[in-house]
Amino acid sequence: MTSWLKRTLVTVSLAVSLPVAAANYTIGTGSQSGTYYPFGGMLAKVWSENIKDFNMRAEVTAASVENIIKVASGQQLAGIAMGDSVLAAMKGEAPFRRPMDVSVLFALYPNVVQFIVPANSSIKSVEDLKGKKVSVGAPGSGTRVGSTAILKALGINEGDFKAQSLNYTATTEALANGQIDAGVIIGSAGVGAITELALTRDVRVLSFSKEELDKIHAALPAYAGMDIPAETYNKVPAFTAPAVWNVLVVKKDLDPKLASEMVKTAFANMDKIKNVIADAKNTTVANMERLEGAPLHPSSLAYYNEMKGK
Repeated sequence: MTSWLKRTLVTVSLAVSLPVAAANYTIGTGSQSGTYYPFGGMLAKVWSENIKDFNMRAEVTAASVENIIKVASGQQLAGIAMGDSVLAAMKGEAPFRRPMDVSVLFALYPNVVQFIVPANSSIKSVEDLKGKKVSVGAPGSGTRVGSTAILKALGINEGDFKAQSLNYTATTEALANGQIDAGVIIGSAGVGAITELALTRDVRVLSFSKEELDKIHAALPAYAGMDIPAETYNKVPAFTAPAVWNVLVVKKDLDPKLASEMVKTAFANMDKIKNVIADAKNTTVANMERLEGAPLHPSSLAYYNEMKGK
């Protein structure tokens, strides 16, 4: 047997015996003290367990803006983001320098704009934030984009208060230590960061008037008022605040077959996800296209229309 033939047979035998490696992906989430991270982790788990040759892990990020950019540039397969950030990305509006080629796989749950203050604070409304130290969210986060846009819609600019750029964990720590007067967390009603803070400190969440909510909706159509019941957080009274839907984004040209598998697998396993993530109760086929103005990926739209017709 010639040496060439031996080498060829070895090469063929290795090609037959070596298993095909599964593709490795990431899903962009947010801070570990928020809802994005555990939700993304559960999605990654059900996809990895049920889609052939597919491995995914959840990645801690600065959330919405970073996730959208990473998805658009191919650094992440999927990412969780707030609706207003997604709409801005699709149009190429600030903080994005150009339109981002992303589409929505499906909507997840609504995020509530929660301005937190100490319970005994003299701050009773958003107007009272003027001149105060306020954490408006980490750079590259949907909280930062949303909070500043909402304040601007109400005639309050960053120069009117002392802005701090802190993530969820740093915001609640600064509030607990008296280093800031107020902090914004845009997250689910019952988000872990505020839940933990309210167990050790007496806090309030500012309530918005109908007039304020109307101004916000006129400037930012993705937002609508939501009533949050008392005791959602320990000893925190009921409040009304703007809310916006979170969605799962992927690249516009994500392989239709893979996108279809991801959608079908997610909804087939949603009961498992609900057992861990309470907000997943809002992640339904009926709510898939709740973010007005943001088109679904073609595979998602096909699944939505198929299920709607049943």
